Amino acid sequence: MQGIWHWLDRRDLITPRRLAVVDGDRRFTYRELAARVRHLAAGLQRRGIGRGDRVAVLSFNRVETLEALFALARLGAIMVPLNWRLTPPELAVQLADSAPGLMIADAEHRDLATSAAAEARITMPLVLIGDEYEEAVRTPQEGNAVGAFDDPLIIMYTSGTTGRPKGAVLAQGTQLWNSLNIGTAIGLTYRDVTLTVLPMFHIGGLGLYALPTLHVGGRLIIQRTFDPEETCRLLRDEGVTAMFGVPAIYQVLLQTPAFQQRDYSGVRFGVGGAPCPLPVIEEFEQRGLLLQQGFGLTETAPTATLLPPEDAFRKKGSVGPPTLHVEARVVDDAGCDLPPGEIGEICLRGPNLFLGYWGLPEATAEVFSPPEQPDDPAASAQRASGDYRGWWFHTGDLGYADDEGFLYVADRKKDMIISGGENIYPAEVEQVLYQHPAVLDAAVIGIPDTRWGEAAMALVVLRPEARATAEEIIAACQGRLARYKIPRRVAFVDVLPRNAAGKVLKRVLRETYGKAGEG
Repeated sequence: MQGIWHWLDRRDLITPRRLAVVDGDRRFTYRELAARVRHLAAGLQRRGIGRGDRVAVLSFNRVETLEALFALARLGAIMVPLNWRLTPPELAVQLADSAPGLMIADAEHRDLATSAAAEARITMPLVLIGDEYEEAVRTPQEGNAVGAFDDPLIIMYTSGTTGRPKGAVLAQGTQLWNSLNIGTAIGLTYRDVTLTVLPMFHIGGLGLYALPTLHVGGRLIIQRTFDPEETCRLLRDEGVTAMFGVPAIYQVLLQTPAFQQRDYSGVRFGVGGAPCPLPVIEEFEQRGLLLQQGFGLTETAPTATLLPPEDAFRKKGSVGPPTLHVEARVVDDAGCDLPPGEIGEICLRGPNLFLGYWGLPEATAEVFSPPEQPDDPAASAQRASGDYRGWWFHTGDLGYADDEGFLYVADRKKDMIISGGENIYPAEVEQVLYQHPAVLDAAVIGIPDTRWGEAAMALVVLRPEARATAEEIIAACQGRLARYKIPRRVAFVDVLPRNAAGKVLKRVLRETYGKAGEG
């Protein structure tokens, strides 16, 4: 079956004059975009890139990132998106692991690219976006596209919230399934104009909703990096109909005058990446704005669940049922299904799942369980081959399903706190903290406790001009949480460390604040 490069070839035939991408003052029709991709593929091929080769991309959000992705898809090659927020030593780990044969970078990150390559002790050509890149785009087209549906397309390094990141390998076909999953969940069509705010080095920046928009023939608006005033201008001037963000983005937008003063009821807003604070959901509801909460991971490409529009506020706090081509279950430590309301690990199955972790067969095997009995000979043979299609992926996220099949995420399994034998799910405590009028942002971690083993500690960011004491924050939890769940300590911080998906880096918080507790 043909790879996703076929989308643009078909759009060139079906809707050649339709506007495909708006990137600043640059506008590209589907015919122009398809032609640039074909010529770029030829340019990369002349530079020695072929099937299975890796090409790193280090850039702000740009149309060139998407062009590179489709060009590599034509060649059967693999893109390695790099996080420009990382330091050279951090990027060097990913470069050494993936061993790319070439890097594409924008001018703003040229020094970071060269430093990271030197740190990784890798010698490879660097193609800068600008004249050098455009020269590659002008290469005469040659050869046929060879990339196939099952070919690896992306090595997306996981956020590393619990340690060293791993490279999740996503096949070309996963992006078709993601487009079908998210497209049906939000009703995406060729009439839509979508805004991409999330960084494209994150799977959300590609899959929510950049690639699905190009799949259905809609119009994609690219924002370099998130700036609330610029986001509001693009929503207004470009007639945006759908946008996906993480909770932190919507928290900022709700405080932005340009967002407060205009009617955006024509926009379908999606939110995910981290549990969304209930006050954010409620403020959208009060303003009559649709906000659909969902759940997904790098390994699921990324869409797994999403609240239907009609249930967006009836089921607030839920991340919805599984999308059309995804199955979900909640299991105990023995892998047995749990009844509604009981918390366990969320497991997912579907054709959108990743192929495995790059170069880490043992780590891959650890997160998959067979559809039938583990000792089944067929399952043993499949495990030996490294082919986990049809298997259950263990997400590492804890949650429960209600009696209608809607999922609720409690927390990361590794972030759960055990105090005196009782489980404390930080997300539950954080939702209570968000109810305090002075609290803008909050995170809860476990700290050592000589009596109970662990206790909860809250890290709180106050709203501008707001004042509160630790005693007031703790008192506000009284009557809303069981005593063992109430934070024993509160620390006030200016900002919480987050990754590109908006998830709080609790590992960093534990390293800073979790060394000593109270007796």
